[in-house]
Amino acid sequence: MTLSMGVRHGFGLWLQPITQAQNWTRETFAFAIAIQNLVWGVTGIFAGMLADRFGAFRVIMGGSVLYAMGLMGMAYATTALLFSLSTGVLIGMAQAGTTYAVIYGVIGRNVSAEKRSWAMGVAAAAGSFGQFLMVPTEGFLISQFGWQQALVLLGLACLLMIPLAWGLREPAFGGAAAPRRDQTIVQALLEAFKYPSFQLLMAGYFVCGFQVVFIGVHMPSYLRDHGLTPQVASYSLALIGLFNVFGTYAAGVLGQKMQKKNILAFIYFARSVAITMFLIAPLTPSSVYLFSAVMGVLWLSTVPPTNATVAQIFGVAHLSMLGGFVFFSHQIGSFMGVWLGGYLYDTTGSYDVVWYIAIGLGVAAALINLPVREASIARPFVQGTTAA
Repeated sequence: MTLSMGVRHGFGLWLQPITQAQNWTRETFAFAIAIQNLVWGVTGIFAGMLADRFGAFRVIMGGSVLYAMGLMGMAYATTALLFSLSTGVLIGMAQAGTTYAVIYGVIGRNVSAEKRSWAMGVAAAAGSFGQFLMVPTEGFLISQFGWQQALVLLGLACLLMIPLAWGLREPAFGGAAAPRRDQTIVQALLEAFKYPSFQLLMAGYFVCGFQVVFIGVHMPSYLRDHGLTPQVASYSLALIGLFNVFGTYAAGVLGQKMQKKNILAFIYFARSVAITMFLIAPLTPSSVYLFSAVMGVLWLSTVPPTNATVAQIFGVAHLSMLGGFVFFSHQIGSFMGVWLGGYLYDTTGSYDVVWYIAIGLGVAAALINLPVREASIARPFVQGTTAA
């Protein structure tokens, strides 16, 4: 999680070096990252299915290889099509196999319900620490070796996920057969998509994706457009990662004690307030760092309560797959946030409209999460099964 999430949170640092070197528009770069997020969401569903069936280790192993290939392709792509295929498709597939849907499936199957939200908070904090650790590292690599060689070195680093994933092997997946389930995949999907609370969680997660990926990819360029140095942008993203370590962990702990829907509503509303204050205040390094710290606390804090709620409602047998579908909604939002950022900047010369959209969506997401019902879904007893 630290490597996978850390690498992807630094992609905004490559926007200006790559577009200037290749003479591309910002929309070209943004579209490739948008494709990456969409592919991540789509293939995350199937990565979750494979992890539910064969265990997480094999899926992570394949994902790490794809990550290395995608970063190498990102370094040497000479056309917009090749750039989208490597940066968008390959890295998107890699992220699907090395992040939340797969990791949270392991947690759901191996951690008791009493500690599940906390454990998911720890895992999300690991991903956030990756942002704090890797974004300055990526900035250092770019400054020391150039943007191309920096991507090559990151590709080699991603192969380290293979030995790290060895610790996520599960005894139940040692053979060809998966653990017994009381629902088929189709039954689990039909049940989830007919359940209003699942739909509301997906809608809220769309907003999460829109906000964080727009800020993560476009804020470095936004700051440079307003005369701030690349170091300010790098430090701001690192601060988001550092403070999100505390935010995601706190969200996981609070999820054991409070209604998770109220935690989610607070996070989304607080994001809108933070963005509004950021746009109103004079833009200085101090205001950027303050905004980054506040947004960091709220950044991926939605992940533990959202996934813990899915596990609480539907159980853990198909958790990786259902988490993959919820995350797919997140990634549709990510696609829209990053692509609209590039498109509207090229069209209007400013990011202002996208900032306003992010504020409005945050308020809407806060209201959407309030009606969510967190209680376990009632299922009719079926003779010969172990669950009712």
